[in-house]
Amino acid sequence: MLFKKSAELPTAETALPGRAEALATDENHFVSGKPLKGPYPEGFQTAIFGMGCFWGVERIFWSLPGVWVTSAGYSGGITPNPTYEETCTGRTGHTEVVKVVFDPKVITYAELLKAFWENHDPTQGMRQGNDIGTTYRSAIYTLNAEQQAEAEVSRDAYQAALTKAGRGTITTEIEPAGEYFYAEEYHQGYLAKNPAGYCGIGGTGVVCPIGVGVDA
Repeated sequence: MLFKKSAELPTAETALPGRAEALATDENHFVSGKPLKGPYPEGFQTAIFGMGCFWGVERIFWSLPGVWVTSAGYSGGITPNPTYEETCTGRTGHTEVVKVVFDPKVITYAELLKAFWENHDPTQGMRQGNDIGTTYRSAIYTLNAEQQAEAEVSRDAYQAALTKAGRGTITTEIEPAGEYFYAEEYHQGYLAKNPAGYCGIGGTGVVCPIGVGVDA
């Protein structure tokens, strides 16, 4: 029963207990060689996005100019230091996310949001394509009030574009970030380590109108 997936988020009473110790993970990014856990350059900022399976999501962001380092992890849940197998049950409350450390002088948070909206389908609820379960839900976990406000504005702009295109309603969770847990080492830089590995990421084909205006 431990590995049976749930389509509903757990409560504090029903969540798996987890562990006090952090999981072993890579020290440096497989592609860039930069430290996953820092120290990060002064003035750089962090963003956290959930768009389905984090393997493909991480590759999207590490490929963007201005992104300094990325990592795969778990956030938005209850269980401390969850394993991949535990998160897949839906009983930790976490979703698969990617932490993005970026230079705001080269790439803005708005440009990261544009990549977020355009590279997955944010209308699918507790799934992303054929990947079904709470761990694949769409999410933006914000690190300050400015990110929260910017994320909400971008959601409304993209919803207008989706509605105009005859698409559904955005289900993306936009919340202040809780604790971020690094995923196991084999998940870090996965598609660089495994070039033929699974990538379930795919967008709606609707352009996010951030920075170019949108007709309501």
